[in-house]
Amino acid sequence: MAILIADSGSTKCEWCVVDKGKIKKTIFTLGISPYFLNQEQIEELVRRDLYSQINRFSIDAIFYYGTGCKSIENQRLIKKAIKRVFPDAEIKVEIDLMGAARAVCGNQKGIACILGTGSNSCYFNGKKIVKNSPGLGYVLGDEGSGAYLGKKVIQYYLYQTFDEELKYRFEQKFKMNEVEILDRVYKHPLPNRFLAGFALFLAENRGHFMVENIIEDGLNDFFFTHVCKYNESWKLPIHFVGGVAFGFRDVVLDLCSAYELEAGAILQHPMQGLITYHSS
Repeated sequence: MAILIADSGSTKCEWCVVDKGKIKKTIFTLGISPYFLNQEQIEELVRRDLYSQINRFSIDAIFYYGTGCKSIENQRLIKKAIKRVFPDAEIKVEIDLMGAARAVCGNQKGIACILGTGSNSCYFNGKKIVKNSPGLGYVLGDEGSGAYLGKKVIQYYLYQTFDEELKYRFEQKFKMNEVEILDRVYKHPLPNRFLAGFALFLAENRGHFMVENIIEDGLNDFFFTHVCKYNESWKLPIHFVGGVAFGFRDVVLDLCSAYELEAGAILQHPMQGLITYHSS
């Protein structure tokens, strides 16, 4: 019995064909967000970029975890799109936060956090998400995320807060002026992905005090705004999933210590944890 597990953020989606607990095929496609793509566009992406590479496998069940899937309406939209490509498979669609919780907590209680292109968090009781500090997206929230940190980088550059050294490094790396940056943010699709791309500048310039301030302040905003809202945070381990959490795990661990929290797992990707969960 082969199953297909999907973990989709706003930027990319990882698909794994799994049979008897072993990975048979891994495919990466663009991320699927029901806020930016309609049913036809999702179906086209799945058919073109995924199905063509795994059609030799007989898929019995699909477990899809994705951004934007908190609402029943968005879950149905994605399920319908995937069902048109895999008509014989049983399909279950859940929010990416559930995938993160199952990946790091398994069947145990814990606080599960996502720090990737976007951010989110929850208290997971071992079976379901009991509490969820609202994720308001990259415009109103997403504290600590790649988009949030990338926005700070752009602000520092355009407000001329960067010193000459960082300004020079920024211009050498991105080669974009103010008009081009604002055009990409306000007139082009998927601005959250564009913003998150600037977080790489932080990773490449660690050690500079302005860079460290942006990272520490951005991640602290996530801890203060979300993690600290759960009473359970001081009783259970705090787990993290996502490229930002993994890339800046030293800062994440320092903040856990500062808030007197127990740090749990810090994973770049939840897939291996999901494979273990569904295989058991």
